[in-house]
Amino acid sequence: METIGTWWMWAGFAGFVAAAIAVDLRLLGGGTGPVPFRAALSWSVVWVAFSLIFCGLLWWYLDGELGRQTANLAATQFLTGYVLEKSLAVDNIFVFLMLFTYFAVPPELQRRALIYGVVGAIVLRGIMILAGAWLIAEFHWILYLFGLFLLITGIKMLWFGDQKPDLDANPVLRWMRSHLRITPDFHGERFFVRRNGVRWATPLLAVLVMIGVTDVVFAVDSIPAIFAITSDPFIVLTSNVFAVLGLRALYFLLAGMADRFHLLSYGLAMVLIFVGVKMLAAEFVKIPVFWSLAVVVGLLTGSVLLSLLRRPDPRAERMGA
Repeated sequence: METIGTWWMWAGFAGFVAAAIAVDLRLLGGGTGPVPFRAALSWSVVWVAFSLIFCGLLWWYLDGELGRQTANLAATQFLTGYVLEKSLAVDNIFVFLMLFTYFAVPPELQRRALIYGVVGAIVLRGIMILAGAWLIAEFHWILYLFGLFLLITGIKMLWFGDQKPDLDANPVLRWMRSHLRITPDFHGERFFVRRNGVRWATPLLAVLVMIGVTDVVFAVDSIPAIFAITSDPFIVLTSNVFAVLGLRALYFLLAGMADRFHLLSYGLAMVLIFVGVKMLAAEFVKIPVFWSLAVVVGLLTGSVLLSLLRRPDPRAERMGA
């Protein structure tokens, strides 16, 4: 696997991620209520700033070591991957919000549950990125399977974008309810409790499992998408992890505004369709990374602006309820 990452770059990035998670736990882990909007906004900006600083440092290092052309290409690939993965992470946040609302998770427990989601997302992406890079190195044709998968996924999102998932029909949740004794109430941060000598699971365990399932689903979507931008595992991993870091702060920033971005799923669907077509046509049409970045940003920005300009139809919401 060809990569710009040296051993010390991998080690340094791993150390940074460990420190970032510790800081996130320290600053947003305590308290008994939701994170204040101002704090969530401030830390969301900080995480984005860290991502841009990293991109700048990467460009500066590569410019001196491998030349301006390589530096420009790597920086553009990182930014494109970061924007793509960050947009998918926002969609992930809306699913977390749906889960917390469905299970009526108290705000103080939402903070803890989200850190499991962040760590799980980072671990899953690390495993899948390394596996994907190896598969592409060994079987280049698998890129076409990735492209076809993204194209189908995008079309499905576009077709069913206004339909909300039915959690009562979710097979994982139905299996848990049929095989586990689940208490009706939460018991702090405990996943299991004993009642009259019998072990019961708490709703927090169900929430944790559903968050893990969500992480898997979104990793399956996002990892093939980033490989359409670059096959360098260092850029793929760093752009993914930076997109996931700060997910908790972003959740509390956007939790109250989910309905305002009701067209974002359509923008994400168009992005996945574009990326899928780009991968399938790679042998015939070479789309520069800069133009890929412009298309991704344009589609996402357009869907957000249209969401703000066009309010959701209350009649459609009542019909879907």
